[in-house]
Amino acid sequence: QVQLVESGGGLVQPGGSLRLSCALSGSIFRTYVMGWYRQAPGKQRELVAAIRSGGDTNYADSVKGRFTISRDNATNTVYLHMNSLKPEDTAVYYCNVLLAGRPAGSWGQGTQVTVSS
Repeated sequence: QVQLVESGGGLVQPGGSLRLSCALSGSIFRTYVMGWYRQAPGKQRELVAAIRSGGDTNYADSVKGRFTISRDNATNTVYLHMNSLKPEDTAVYYCNVLLAGRPAGSWGQGTQVTVSS
């Protein structure tokens, strides 16, 4: 069974940066498409970035040019580098495995990102 553990969130001022990490255990990481999702209060969870096993990436329009997703297959870790953060980026961030474009693993506890002055 796939287990996902997110970390790296925190409080940051607008314009600041954070790097989120997601460690995956229990399966063959390098073959999976991995995604970062976020859920703001009162809103549905949304996919913000995805990365394929070969490194191809996709981003939501709202984060394009500011966020970068990357992966380290040697350590079964996927990262989300977030720059130029805005208050509207405030949310709990989760990672998951994607199958046919949909989340396929059990959700972890997520990591809170708060962008505020």
